[in-house]
Amino acid sequence: MPRSNSPQPHLRLETLDGLRLLAALSVALFHFGFRGLTLGYTQTSLPAYEGVLKYGYLGVQLFFVISGFVIAYSAEGRTPSQFAIARFARIYPTFLLCMTLTFAVVSAFGAPFLQAGFGQWAANLIIKPELLGQQAMDGSYWSIFYEVVFYGWVFLLMVVGVFRRDRYPAIVIGWLLLSVLDRAFLSSGVMRYLLLTDQSAFFCAGLVLYAAFRDGYTPRNLALLALSTGVAVYQSLDLAQWNRANYHVAYSDMVVAASCVAIVAVVAGAVRLPRAPLPSGVMLALGGLTYPFYLLHQHIGYVAFNRLGDGVSPLALVVAVTLTLLILSCLIWRYLERPAQSWTKSVLTRATARGAALLAANRARPHAGIAN
Repeated sequence: MPRSNSPQPHLRLETLDGLRLLAALSVALFHFGFRGLTLGYTQTSLPAYEGVLKYGYLGVQLFFVISGFVIAYSAEGRTPSQFAIARFARIYPTFLLCMTLTFAVVSAFGAPFLQAGFGQWAANLIIKPELLGQQAMDGSYWSIFYEVVFYGWVFLLMVVGVFRRDRYPAIVIGWLLLSVLDRAFLSSGVMRYLLLTDQSAFFCAGLVLYAAFRDGYTPRNLALLALSTGVAVYQSLDLAQWNRANYHVAYSDMVVAASCVAIVAVVAGAVRLPRAPLPSGVMLALGGLTYPFYLLHQHIGYVAFNRLGDGVSPLALVVAVTLTLLILSCLIWRYLERPAQSWTKSVLTRATARGAALLAANRARPHAGIAN
């Protein structure tokens, strides 16, 4: 029998922290061992592992499934304003810090492979600098934009009161239908960026996994999960075709499809086994460092390879740079991100409360005048 739709206490799912780190490392190794050389950002690569590393981009899709689950989890029991403040505090201060650090490193040491200017930095403040005719400070930022768009839709659905588990079927089916129609027949850039029609099924899978986490694997949830997974495979095969054209290498449709099914299955298993074998503090740190690591790794890594790569084993260099960036990211999370997140949330919460109080007072004044 389905459980109650009422808000429930939040339990930290440590296994998701581990999956976040796995996803980030997968993307980093894709960039370090394959993409950088293919697109001419660096001469460092790991050709012996290229057959595996070229699929590392699928770590982003793992992030999106986790995000669908976590956002549904975090939205439950919160008001729209609380949700918006929490998401902004979680995403933007760290983005601003890491984007600025990447700008400083690339500006100082990136030439001739990588360059950055102040105009590019300023345009990146909106996360989607292409809207202002500039390039992203790091190629990984495209997925941050997708996350923000997803948060925006969740916020709007919360405002109108329909972001509830009993409405997930309509949200998921409608979103998937629009996505398939767009990808199959329209290929609209506007729909792609406003409705995330090339990645929507991964977010939907996360939403359904959260519904199953709360209500059980009912026939409805199983059907929605199967539908989301099927569309995710379709979207991923479309992306694999783009990768073939962009990177000029072969991709196996079977590997891509199986990886998508495995991604959904792994997240489903993780949320059923929330505790990890490592201490909770270690898992918290591993999950915490993932976001700054993801933001920092690509272009700073390329700069490090280009400056330090002569006469050094590529594998040793990739391992050393990755470990260094993980340590740096942990320090950022511990000493900068957490205080900035707390301060931002506190400031925005107070500002929202003051704004609500002023609005209430303004609404009350005419009635007070009539009464007098």
